[in-house]
Amino acid sequence: MSYVAPLKDMVFVMNELAGLEAISQLPGCEDATPETAEAVLEENAKFCSEVVAPLNWAGDCAPSSWHGGEVKTTPGFKEAFKAFGQAGWQGVQHPVNYGGQGLPKLLATPCIEMLNSANLSFALCPLLTDGAIEALMTAGTDAQKDLYLEKLISGQWTGTMNLTEPQAGSDLSLVRSRAVPEADGTYKIFGTKIYITYGEHDMAENIIHLVLARTPDAPEGVKGISLFIVPKFLVKADGSLGDRNDVHCVSIEHKLGIKASPTAVLQYGDHGGAIGYLVGQENRGLEYMFIMMNAARFAVGMQGISVAERAYQKAVGYARDRVQSRDLAGSAGPVAIIHHPDVKRMLMSMRAQTEAARALSYVTAAAFDAAHHHADEAARKANHAFYDFMVPIVKGWSTEMSIDVASTGVQVHGGMGFIEETGAAQHYRDARILTIYEGTTAIQANDLVGRKTLRDGGELAKNLLAQVTATAAELIGSGNAELVAIGQRLAAASTDLKSIVEFIAANGKSDIKAAFAGSVPYLKIAGIVFGGWQMARAAKIATAKLAEGGGDGSFFKAKIATARFFADHYLSTSSAARIAIVEGSAGVLALADEQF
Repeated sequence: MSYVAPLKDMVFVMNELAGLEAISQLPGCEDATPETAEAVLEENAKFCSEVVAPLNWAGDCAPSSWHGGEVKTTPGFKEAFKAFGQAGWQGVQHPVNYGGQGLPKLLATPCIEMLNSANLSFALCPLLTDGAIEALMTAGTDAQKDLYLEKLISGQWTGTMNLTEPQAGSDLSLVRSRAVPEADGTYKIFGTKIYITYGEHDMAENIIHLVLARTPDAPEGVKGISLFIVPKFLVKADGSLGDRNDVHCVSIEHKLGIKASPTAVLQYGDHGGAIGYLVGQENRGLEYMFIMMNAARFAVGMQGISVAERAYQKAVGYARDRVQSRDLAGSAGPVAIIHHPDVKRMLMSMRAQTEAARALSYVTAAAFDAAHHHADEAARKANHAFYDFMVPIVKGWSTEMSIDVASTGVQVHGGMGFIEETGAAQHYRDARILTIYEGTTAIQANDLVGRKTLRDGGELAKNLLAQVTATAAELIGSGNAELVAIGQRLAAASTDLKSIVEFIAANGKSDIKAAFAGSVPYLKIAGIVFGGWQMARAAKIATAKLAEGGGDGSFFKAKIATARFFADHYLSTSSAARIAIVEGSAGVLALADEQF
């Protein structure tokens, strides 16, 4: 089964929950009208389904290969990427003055989702390039922007992030790569970088590596890291390509999933030193890299939603076609398995989690746009705080959810799900990396606890939960049985999450290990509650539209039913999460290291 973009749900979420019309009225976002948005999404859906999606299975079967320092991508990838760039898809959210479309993040987000649903391995290349563009936009000189951005945005060149080293995984204080200053203002870069996504490939003319390294007099730890531009081919002043730089791919990894995406080991400086150019100021490299990482973390959260959507579509297609066993209520013969209650339960679990995560991520994207474009400073500040709080949740919860959804997709297929030819297994394998790269779930959870909750004593979290409680109260007071039930679940879950926030805030200084022991469960239940909040809002809007008449009644009824399922099956888990976090930290820490 091919990928079909869920345009109806995307448009509903953009318009009704994320407030696209309001975003289109912000300075610099005027082109993003609802009409324009639908046209862009339809074109993107066509490109993704017709050009990119057919390469997904091929990429898993015939992944990228390395020989003699060169990487050849899956047949068809190079041509598809050229078409991707020529169609302007790399530049959707990037500035017009560098060749982009200048559209808001809210409109770019469903485009990102569709590309990743179509082909996760392929989409990783534009994802990393987006991060490089963001970093250069923020910290690059005008000359660097003029030299690199247009070609990155056009897709002629691609970008990478070079953080990890053999001895330095998530702990970047251990980075050893060296940057030696030269008399001409450049630097010679020496070192090894691993896990570099699309660090070498044949899809573009040049690759612009953004590399973390230390200058000779840099202080120890993360405070001594600088960021450098290291092109695969040196770039002349007129933008043309010069000599090959001293950066070489010495191998690519053999992986569980995302097999078509080349994950490179890059060696810098084996032949005299790779020429690099400082980005911004010395010793502020980690600060600049976090710009890339924040953009990438949100995008990886979208990857989770994308894989979940693709796995759901495949499972529904199989459940409609697979005939097995009689209907429990009686039937003349065997029926399609979609008639069986437990199969419906599995499909609803896949659908509800995916829709909740999509809704939360699109609302978060809208907050990003308001944070950058709103005329009112207070509004910008409030939206920035919302976005900053939600990024680790979008990344952590959406990716953890995708593993659950993809696993359920395999289960729907039964034995055939374990057979590669159905394609269900690929989604499960591909999803498994999403909770690891760009910061593991634990790292996202530590961020949520440390920077986002403890820093202000949980005030922002409690303020957001007050909004959740207000929505719950509206539903409870509606008099509609479905909305009342959803509202009651949401109110209870919000109360549980507030208790968790208060526990973390109270113990952050006095018993820090207890506060962090439940960090990942806290992140997951936060995702469920805030995602459930958006599902509750969706149900309320869908109910109102049904009452008005007109529109797609079947869609609105399904939206209400899905929200009710999410409330009953996921919001209802909040009390268990509260007990595990508030009362269960002692159990986490009970055993001494040697007792394991």
